[in-house]
Amino acid sequence: MFLDRIWANFAYDLAIDLGTANTKVYVKGKGIVIREPSAVAQHKKTKAILAIGREAKKMVGKTPANILAIRPLRDGVISDFEVTEAMLRHYIKKVHESRLVFPPKIPRPRVVIGIPAGVTEVERKAVLDAAMRGGARKVYLIEEPMAAAIGAGLPIEDPRGSMIVDIGGGTSEIAVISLGGIVSNRSLRIAGDEMDGQIINWAKEKHNLLIGERTAEEIKIAIGSAWETPSENGIEPKAPLRGRELKSGLPKEIEVGQSEIRECLEKPLRQILINIKEVIEEVPPELLSDVYHDGIVLTGGSSLITGIDKLVAEETKVPVRITEDPLTTVVRGCGKTLDEIELLEKVRVVWGAQ
Repeated sequence: MFLDRIWANFAYDLAIDLGTANTKVYVKGKGIVIREPSAVAQHKKTKAILAIGREAKKMVGKTPANILAIRPLRDGVISDFEVTEAMLRHYIKKVHESRLVFPPKIPRPRVVIGIPAGVTEVERKAVLDAAMRGGARKVYLIEEPMAAAIGAGLPIEDPRGSMIVDIGGGTSEIAVISLGGIVSNRSLRIAGDEMDGQIINWAKEKHNLLIGERTAEEIKIAIGSAWETPSENGIEPKAPLRGRELKSGLPKEIEVGQSEIRECLEKPLRQILINIKEVIEEVPPELLSDVYHDGIVLTGGSSLITGIDKLVAEETKVPVRITEDPLTTVVRGCGKTLDEIELLEKVRVVWGAQ
């Protein structure tokens, strides 16, 4: 306890959203200071880390044989422990670069990390160990739907049903929360990455065109949609799609329309909708009336797909709204618990606390 008070004078308390696609870091008293892709470039033989974050993502699909561009998290969980540890150490050190610490260059912050609700104990322990070895002195884990609800400003501690749907890169978290606990939930490993995969398969099967994950993500962001909307002047939005033609092996560019990409996204979106409905069906009637009155709150990077709120509203017959800056809702929720220790003790995953 004494040492904990000593370290508190030399290290910032942090909240980290360790996402499949992006990692966000919140510093107590400062707000969000890091928003970087969850990507690391590593030398294949020496295992030396060459780049982390934005610079590493630029290398994905473009590296020579001796360099690996790695996404160390898949489906919301750690797939490469050592690389994740290095990434966390890098961000913890980066946050403290402007702060004089003692001993020099060894900050030991308290860290709150959001994790998918459906992870196993082994996967929880991997996050905990990676953060501790990456430089944290104490780690608290919070389930992502709870963190997202806090970040969205929902009244989670009231005797009232609040429904949150967090569609990220690797997982979709669906939950109804009341009195500080999760009443009903689903954690799906179907989200933005699965949508990108559907676009890759479609390009290969329909156009005999081989494209990479980054290209699929870019076309999804550019013209991806979940709901047919009237286009300006009756012209459908289109975008160029570049890749390698499988037959000739040569570069090729085609033009694709919004309706084609919407068709690609239909399958993963349908799975998410099925699970949203299942969660609603499990909610007690008293809480269901609250959900119907207050609506469903959408967040996460994939909630930015055009028309997804209209699709969910049409399928569930419940009002839907998207949070402000949905990419940072989870990390903002984790950050709020740093200021409210009683709330942190109430919502943390007890197994994971140190």
